[in-house]
Amino acid sequence: MQDKCTFCGRSRDEVNLLIAGNDGFICDDCATQAYDIVQEEMRSHTHLDMEGIEVKKPMEIKAFLDEYVIGQDEAKKHLAVAVYNHYKRLMQKGGKDDVEIEKSNIIMVGRTGTGKTLLARTIAKMLHVPFTIVDATVLTEAGYVGEDIESILTRLLQAADYDVEAAEKGIVFIDELDKIARKGDNPSITRDVSGEGVQQGLLKLLEGSVVNVPPQGGRKHPDQKMIPVNTKNILFICGGAFDGIEKKIAARMNSMVVGFNASQAIEKIDRENFLQYIAPQDLKSFGLIPEIIGRLPVLTYLEPLDRQALRNILTEPKNAIIRQYVKLFELDGITLKFEEEVYEYIVDKAVEFHLGARGLRSICEAIMTDMMFEIPSQERKEVTVTKAYAEEKLSRVQAQKLRA
Repeated sequence: MQDKCTFCGRSRDEVNLLIAGNDGFICDDCATQAYDIVQEEMRSHTHLDMEGIEVKKPMEIKAFLDEYVIGQDEAKKHLAVAVYNHYKRLMQKGGKDDVEIEKSNIIMVGRTGTGKTLLARTIAKMLHVPFTIVDATVLTEAGYVGEDIESILTRLLQAADYDVEAAEKGIVFIDELDKIARKGDNPSITRDVSGEGVQQGLLKLLEGSVVNVPPQGGRKHPDQKMIPVNTKNILFICGGAFDGIEKKIAARMNSMVVGFNASQAIEKIDRENFLQYIAPQDLKSFGLIPEIIGRLPVLTYLEPLDRQALRNILTEPKNAIIRQYVKLFELDGITLKFEEEVYEYIVDKAVEFHLGARGLRSICEAIMTDMMFEIPSQERKEVTVTKAYAEEKLSRVQAQKLRA
């Protein structure tokens, strides 16, 4: 008697694979269908339940961020408070006074390489709610080449495994917000498809409304099945470099300084870090529309990284660049060491190139590439990076770029 699938009745000759059990058989097609059914059932029963979740206090959230991100205490405080309050809003049962706590969306301003995206990625590690990071540079107004505004919520849905209830309690980090600033000083009378048009589209997401989202992303079309998502309880954190906004701040501060105390007020201004004086009107003059600024009530800034901060970034955090190289060599059974002078040399070059922490990585890669290529094939158990070696490798890379 020929073996048959207990579920569909097909014989071994009619299927690709027949799996034997204690009292029967199952074919590969039935096994695949059974898996899909189980996944669908699991999804329907795994709604986000805030009961029993132990939420870290703001100081504990900041302490967690300190393990990965050097400095930026001001931005960390704002971020920790916003996330903590977000959890409290979700857990609010509604008492006798019926006070409704509104969400406080955040906007973070900071030069390139100061840690905006790193802060977002780090805080995502400790959250119990769906979290996604979206790049605003790809967004365009509906009907044009690029991604629709609703694709932001599609990413959040995917992060929540298409559990709408969980997605409606999630957090979205919108990176590169400055790239959708309007191009001119005056409100656009023509289409500004990747600037003011995108900002107008973002309004409905930020303020809290029911948005119809295409489940697979991409463009909407009439016959497509949409998923309604309420953005009322979704926390939005925005970040951007806002390159050149220091000039707007400087112009505003000089115009405000009038009278007998003018010279004293000007002397007190820290001209190396104008971002600490940032105000909503500076974002408006940069090109964000007033409605967007009003829906991002918490404005914070990231400090430019000084020498000491860059030096600490090299070796101190859990994901420090030098630690990563040491680990990579350790996996090959090789002990990697760095002379102290090498750290100072790398920091000097990073300060010279004005690329922030991102510059540290590119400088280290330039120094270490040849070593990572050659050493694994050699019978060496220990290798030390000297300042002379670092200088030689970096000068060679710079010489090649000049020839190119």
